[in-house]
This record gives sequence, C-alpha cells and structure tokens, in this order.
Amino acid sequence: MPLVPPRISRRRALRALVAVLAVLCALLWWLRPFGRPELTGELTFSTGVQTGVYHRYGQLLEQALAKDIPGVRVRLKPSEGSQQNLQRVADGEADFTVATADAVAKYRFDGKPGAERLRGCARLYDDYVQLVVPAGSPVQSARDLRGKRVAVGQNGSGVRLISERMLTAAGLDPVRDITPFSIGIDTMPAELEAGRIDAFFWSGGLPTSAVRELSERFEIRLVQLGDLLEDLQASGSPARYYRAAVMPQDAYARARNTSSVATVAVPNLLVTREDTGAELTEQFTRTVIGSRDEIGRQVHAAQLVDLRTAIYTDPLELHTGAARYYRSVKP
Repeated sequence: MPLVPPRISRRRALRALVAVLAVLCALLWWLRPFGRPELTGELTFSTGVQTGVYHRYGQLLEQALAKDIPGVRVRLKPSEGSQQNLQRVADGEADFTVATADAVAKYRFDGKPGAERLRGCARLYDDYVQLVVPAGSPVQSARDLRGKRVAVGQNGSGVRLISERMLTAAGLDPVRDITPFSIGIDTMPAELEAGRIDAFFWSGGLPTSAVRELSERFEIRLVQLGDLLEDLQASGSPARYYRAAVMPQDAYARARNTSSVATVAVPNLLVTREDTGAELTEQFTRTVIGSRDEIGRQVHAAQLVDLRTAIYTDPLELHTGAARYYRSVKP
C-alpha cells in the first residue's frame, strides 16, 4: 500500500515561509557591508604624479572599488602631490585623496579655505624621504648640498614641503644656498641621469618605481637624512609627524649603498570632506583596508596598511562613515 505524505496545514506553511523570509532578511543585512551596496554616481580621487606611488595606488584602488561598489564610477585625477590634493578636496574638486600628515597639519595651521571641512578615513602607509644622488657624488649629507642643483618637488607637492624643511634643518636656505628645480618624480630621474641636476628629494613609499627604474640604468646612491631629525622636529608643530626610519639596503637593490640608510618617514592619510556621504565613506574605507594584500602585491607600501593603526588619522577628525566601518570590524 503506497505511503501518503502527511498534509501540511496552510497555517504551518505560512509560519515556515515567514521564518525563511526572516532568516533571508537577517542574512542580507549581515552581508550588506561585504556585498554590493546600492550606491550609484561618480567620485573623484585625486592621486599624484603619474609615475609616483599615489597614482599607482589610485589605479589599483579604482579596480578594487569597481568590484565592491560597481554602481559608482571612480575618476582618477593626477596632481602635483599632497598640498594640491588637499586643496582639491577642500574645494570640492575631488572627493577623496591621499596626503601626508605634515601637509595636512600645515594646511590646517595656515587656515586654508575649507580646512575645517577635511576629515580622515584611514592612516595608510608611511612615506620615506629619499635624497638621491649619482653614485660618485661627494654628497654625504643634506648639509653638503650648498651650491648644488637640487630638484625639490613641484609647488603643490608634499615633496616640496618636506624638502624645504630638510634644507632648513641642514642650515641651508632653500632658495639662496642651492639652485632649486621645481620638478616632480616624473622628470627628476631623467634630469639626474642627464647631469642637469646634482640631486633630488623624493618622499614616497618603498620602493618607488621611478627611483627603482633609474637605479637599474644609472648608478645612484641614497644619502642618509637621519642626522636632521632633531632639528627638523624642533622647527614647529607639523614636524611632529616625522619619525626616524631606516631604508633597508635592498630597498633599491641596484643602488650603490653598502648598508641601510637612516632617514625620516611621515604617515599618509586617506582624506575626504565632512559632507561626503557616510555610506560611501564607509564602503570606500572598507575597500581600502580589504584590498591591502591584493594592492600590496604591486605597490609594496600598501602592505603596511594596518587595521589596528588605520583609525588614527591625527591631525584630522575621523569621518563618521569611516568610524562606522571601524566599529563594524571591532573584535
């Protein structure tokens, strides 16, 4: 005799359906931060010179954002560096950017327009200040640059800011005691190789591709800058963001350094404006932290982004959306 399955009452079926829907809703809510938020529109990310770490980092981050928030089109906008980046975000020309903490402190200290609207999303990786000379150069310290032709960075760059501070700490006038060249990392290597400058300052993650590529075709050496830290930190409030650092000997394997190089480092911050949407900022911050390893395979400095320290965006107040992200991942 065939078995007849028990009949399920309409009430029991309805209860089961309600339970399943409740579970699905809870699951969707839990997955929402990790899935595809219903965000649409366009955002502008101000990067840096096209051969620098900021711009390459921006290119890779753009790819990660395309996966995480596909409804938002990301437009990369190259710049001269930190100072111009901050001006763009403050003025509304860009929505997000990367800038060094000392440049942020100076922008705020100088009372630049819109400075009060700037907010932090994450502390990223540190920039290392690099003084590059031909391998046979007699320069052993920034103090030896007197009378030399030195590339100090473009006007709107963080490199310009820190190179002038370095020269001042070395007892040199950045205008009168050297011949300054206002150029960026996109042209500095070629100028050094051609003998049109004697040295250049650069501030960036390790390794910076433009410096590495120069070392592979032209003999260079990195000059120690560690002896300037004490005088540098005594120069004022923004300088408190500088710390002692060491560039390992193999940071640029082809450079003619026989040991590690003492220098100065400064943290980079991911910056936005107070009025940037909280959900967009939360998702942007989530992608920055979540894509660390993937981006770090091509931009080594990105490997140093650390969830434990990312929340410390001094001198900027943390954006509410970024704060929401950090709360969501708090153990």
